[in-house]
This record gives sequence, structure tokens and C-alpha cells, in this order.
Amino acid sequence: MRGTAAALGLGQQRWPKVDPGEVLLLVPVGSVEQHGPHLPLATDTMIADAVTRAAAERLVSRGGARVLVAPSVSYGASGEHEGFPGTVSIGHEALLLLLAEFGRSACQWASAVVFVNGHGGNAATLTEAVELLRHEGREVAWTSTALPDVDAHAGEAETSLLRFLAPWSVRVDLMAAGVTEPVSELMPRLRDTGVRGVSANGVLGDPTTSSVERGRELFDRLVRNLVAELTAFDVTATGRLGARRPLGAQ
Repeated sequence: MRGTAAALGLGQQRWPKVDPGEVLLLVPVGSVEQHGPHLPLATDTMIADAVTRAAAERLVSRGGARVLVAPSVSYGASGEHEGFPGTVSIGHEALLLLLAEFGRSACQWASAVVFVNGHGGNAATLTEAVELLRHEGREVAWTSTALPDVDAHAGEAETSLLRFLAPWSVRVDLMAAGVTEPVSELMPRLRDTGVRGVSANGVLGDPTTSSVERGRELFDRLVRNLVAELTAFDVTATGRLGARRPLGAQ
């Protein structure tokens, strides 16, 4: 498995081995932002990268077009978390320029580029960047590692995923519930005060209910969702890959 993963990494390639026009390039996009006292700042990037690499391996095992995974875009638009030390947000404009220039450059040799987003705050920027690139005639799309019906930030879902993917990175002894109201109810306060004004520990959810088994289940769903989307490559008007299949669908 390690050999397969290395073979799929763009950063480990040499240019004569990259066939122009025959590569689907997947680009994990994350953030450096607080994820409560118990999860690392790179949580979003770690999840996006792991899901993308696992999906790429499944696609390659089925044959067809060659897939490469780019080094992650590790910084995002995380202004809502800047009330917590450690958060580094590059904002909408900088992220938009980065993604646009990335797509313009990569599309000179890749047949298609798909950004796989792990941070909700990047969504509006990704939509704008991909719409711009598609308007310019480039085969670019984006999708997300979000799942419906899970808590919003550093709670049960993200903590379970990292307990499965990188247990060394989770401080189980520091897990504590934050605010547990639905984000739709919290949104007015989040816009006004950021996450710090809503949750003192930065958690939107309850990580104490997390488990390795739950993380394994969520990870498998995320990978299967991404594989299904990439196989169909049905791009919406906003540049996002087509609607996800129901959770648990093959």
C-alpha cells in the first residue's frame, strides 16, 4: 500500500513520467486552524489528504485514467477561527488567486483537476475559483469531505476520523464538549463574533462520543463518495462535482 501511495503522489514524480493530457490531478485543500484543545491545527488538511489518497488508490486499482495526488494546499480561509492562537488564515482573495493560478498551471499538462476540500470556510472561494477556471475553458471541479448529519467542528465526526487515521494526533484526555446547537442556529453569532464568541474551547459538537470504529465508518463513506463522484465526473453549474450518493450506497 505504501508503494502505491508513493506512486500516486505528484511530489514524488519525475517529469518524464508525467504523461501530459492523461492525468487526473486531485488536490487536497485544508486549513491551519484551531480544532479544540484535543485535535491538531492541521486536522482539515489531514482528513482531506487521507480521503483523497485512498480514493485515488481505489480508482487506480480499477484501471483507466492515471490519477495523481498533489501536495495539499494547507492554508485556507479561516477568519472565523482567528480568535484562537495557532490559526493561520490567508483569506478569500489570497486563496482565490492561489487556486486560480494552480489550476491554470496544472491544466497545461493534466487532463482535469479536482480540488478536494476539507474546510467549510473554503467553499465559497473554491466555487469562485472553479467557476473562473471553467469559464476560461479548463477542466476543473471541486468537491468536499463534508458529510450530512454530523457535528460541525472538532466534535464527534472529526475526532473519530483522526482517532482512526492518526490516533497519535488526538489528545483523548483533553476532549470536552463545546456548544452542541445546530450550526444553522449559531450562524448569526458566528458571523458576528467568530467561533471564539460562541464556543470557549473552539468545539462545535461533542468529541467525547467519538470512537475509532465511528472514524473507520465515516472514512469509508467519504472515500466511497469521492470515488463515485470522480467516476461520474458530473459537474454542476458552480463547478462542484455532482450530488453525492446516499450514505452507505455502493
